[in-house]
Amino acid sequence: MLRSLYSGISGLRSHQTMLDVTGNNIANVNTTAFKGSAVQFQDTLSQLVQGATGPGAQAGGTNPAQIGLGVLVAGISTNFTQGAAQATGRSTDMMINGDGFFVTKSGGETVYTRAGSFDPDALGRLVGPGGAILQGWNAVNGVIQQGGALSDVTIPLKAVTPATATTAGTVNGNLPSDAATGDSLVRDVSVYDATGAARKLTLTFTKTAAGWDVAGADANGATANGTLAFTNGVLTGGGTLAVGGVNVDLSTVTGYAGLTTVAFKDQNGSAAGTLQSFSLSKDGTIIGLFSNGDKQAVGRIALATFVNPGGLEKAGGSEYRATVNSGAAQLGAPGQDGLGSLQGGSLEMSNVDLSQEFTNLIVAQRGFQANARIITTSDEVLQELTNLKR
Repeated sequence: MLRSLYSGISGLRSHQTMLDVTGNNIANVNTTAFKGSAVQFQDTLSQLVQGATGPGAQAGGTNPAQIGLGVLVAGISTNFTQGAAQATGRSTDMMINGDGFFVTKSGGETVYTRAGSFDPDALGRLVGPGGAILQGWNAVNGVIQQGGALSDVTIPLKAVTPATATTAGTVNGNLPSDAATGDSLVRDVSVYDATGAARKLTLTFTKTAAGWDVAGADANGATANGTLAFTNGVLTGGGTLAVGGVNVDLSTVTGYAGLTTVAFKDQNGSAAGTLQSFSLSKDGTIIGLFSNGDKQAVGRIALATFVNPGGLEKAGGSEYRATVNSGAAQLGAPGQDGLGSLQGGSLEMSNVDLSQEFTNLIVAQRGFQANARIITTSDEVLQELTNLKR
């Protein structure tokens, strides 16, 4: 039989594979974080018809004569270039800017993905659409033990941040030097004890001939008194007042004329609070926002990178599994050791280029047609041979 028949068949098979790969790319044009694939062809072993000869004194050398036996698919490579960002506004949607993969657990197996669409399940764990559980490091009392074993990233929906007793407060602003002697200003602030119970702390400023007197009192009956002296509007005497275990810092108060802006700037206590929402930072830290205004880390998302990402095996569901040629996963926090940063409220789109894929469709179709023509032409030659005997 003619060798061209088998060459044509190999061409049909190879271009059919190219059509399959291209069709899959187009089908996944809107799949989150999908990475397109491309087919590489190679020729098969060629049949040696005449070997090469070396040059002699009376005749030159000749080249080998070979007849190719067709084409094979050498490989199907995955294009891991980053897709465009799509803003979603959902706090649990995440996108990796740069290299890296999310680490997830699915049925006890560790798989990797670029698709960052996660939602809390009934246990507070962040899971993907297929149920794969996001992995990272959870925080204990706001402290993340990075570098230890990975665990399920969990949003503690019923978490409570403990109350903090007020030990210090700060007052700033200006006391008017042109106020009449005997004028007074009253400023209040809520402070807290170790159980989170609030009480009012009151400071009363009274103008004197030499400056200002300040008297402090809280709801528990604690009192304190002090004097503030100013030279050309700058505080030169006083500056601190301790009332019921709260050290009030008055060192930044000024005493210029015409301005009455003195007020409590802050205090370091708070009541107990419950988790209300959370946000994601670029380094993968999940920051819990509590009802008392406290912000506390509740966990950090881990990312993985590979020496050869092209060696990863597609596992379905936009997931990959490591192989012997991808190398072992190297874990780290986003933004460290060559890993990309995280962008919350966005997802990575497919990196499929439709214009390129439709061009590939045309090339594959014409290649298929050309190889089919080889078969029909070879068939006509065989028919002529059989017609020699009538």
